[in-house]
Amino acid sequence: MSRLIAFVALALATAAPVSAASTAPVQAEISRIAHDIDGTVGVAAWRLDGRGPRVLLNAEQQYPMASTFKVAVAGTILSQVDSGRLSLGQMVPIDPNMMVESEGLAETFKHPGVSVSVENLLELMLTVSDNTATDTLEKLAGGPAVVTRWVRSQGVEGLRVDRDTAGLIRDFYGLPPGPSFPASLEAGLKANPSLEDKGDKPDPKFDNDPRDTSTPVAMAELLQRIYTGKALSPASTDLLRQIEERTTTGKARIRARLPAGTTVAEKTGTIGGSVNNVGVITLPGSAGKLVVAIFIKKSSKPVEDRERVIADISRTLYDYYLLQAPE
Repeated sequence: MSRLIAFVALALATAAPVSAASTAPVQAEISRIAHDIDGTVGVAAWRLDGRGPRVLLNAEQQYPMASTFKVAVAGTILSQVDSGRLSLGQMVPIDPNMMVESEGLAETFKHPGVSVSVENLLELMLTVSDNTATDTLEKLAGGPAVVTRWVRSQGVEGLRVDRDTAGLIRDFYGLPPGPSFPASLEAGLKANPSLEDKGDKPDPKFDNDPRDTSTPVAMAELLQRIYTGKALSPASTDLLRQIEERTTTGKARIRARLPAGTTVAEKTGTIGGSVNNVGVITLPGSAGKLVVAIFIKKSSKPVEDRERVIADISRTLYDYYLLQAPE
């Protein structure tokens, strides 16, 4: 029995009935877990159907999204599929100059002549966080401003997309301009080999940059809009859910301490002092689903320690909302 379950079970057994709005035990436990790491931890969680209380910690602060912004790109693309502007089977040429190092296209294809369908680009962007697939889709959608405009059309404030992944990484590492991301990266590393050591360390300039940031509340609200079928057609909603349930990144984060076999539709993000995980957890039986957004910024702790904080918070939320399941 987790510490939180014991705490809440005792309250239920020895006191007057606990109000559904009483989040004191879970708030205290999450705050305790967050103190185990430097930096700032932000949490927003509530039931997908909107019933019951919200659990929030530093939830109105802005956090670098890193790759969690790909949720917004996916939503924008699928909205354009719904409108008929794009189709899932549409083949999209991959510009060699847009290759960005990450698992997927850049790792597999070394020569020009690659075209990939919109549906497969979505799969790569979300399941393995392929940066090349992401930038190709973002360009196809119309650019960062179009993605932010779609987010606003969902009534979600506090989440903005300003760059593609190549631009974001260039700015984080201070890479020189060049005809392609690989050329910029090669030139940057040649001029400053120590850049390779910067990837998991906080950077004040980047951490305080308002671009490509979200509050935990804004991200959770966007997920809720998508997963309750208010943002996309039923077919597109189901496709996105299936893809995000196949995510292979972040095994040490939200999923790490949940019971084996728990279904999680999720997206991770990692850069510098930021380690993030957002998604929807399916609780057992008829307990429903839980929308969760957990962000960590400005942390100098090892990535593994930050991931452990996300895992512990996720299990705490899981236990709390399972006990608070509506009748």
